Amino acid sequence: MSDNQSVGLSADQSAELLGYDNVLFPVGDLGEAVGFYERAGFPVSFRLDEIGLAILKVGKETPGVLLRVEDGIAPRTPPWPSPRVWLEVRDARAKGRALADAGIPLLAAPFSVATGWTVEIADPWGNVVGFTDYLKRPELART
Repeated sequence: MSDNQSVGLSADQSAELLGYDNVLFPVGDLGEAVGFYERAGFPVSFRLDEIGLAILKVGKETPGVLLRVEDGIAPRTPPWPSPRVWLEVRDARAKGRALADAGIPLLAAPFSVATGWTVEIADPWGNVVGFTDYLKRPELART
């Protein structure tokens, strides 16, 4: 009997995507990275400097953004196109103003998307985070 059969899951059920666990970003300096993300509005959930790891909270969810120090990674601008993670906010244009006020440069002015607005930033190592809202499609927004 397979492990899936022992808990009553079919092959289709066991392969179903349930949500994200953590988003991992490689960084060159944990202190600098944590400072950057705190200015961007991410609370630190857990930090373990001796192994070069920090987990940042994203909303009420347990998973978050995991920062991990990687040897040899240097500051760089993001390649285009590069992988991105977009996180929901209530108002992306307001988030863009708050980021600018915190000294974090935007990759571009907030731009319109099908559901609302999005603004993106990049950390010093080129990891791109977008903040998107559902102002055009409020029925899809988190409550």
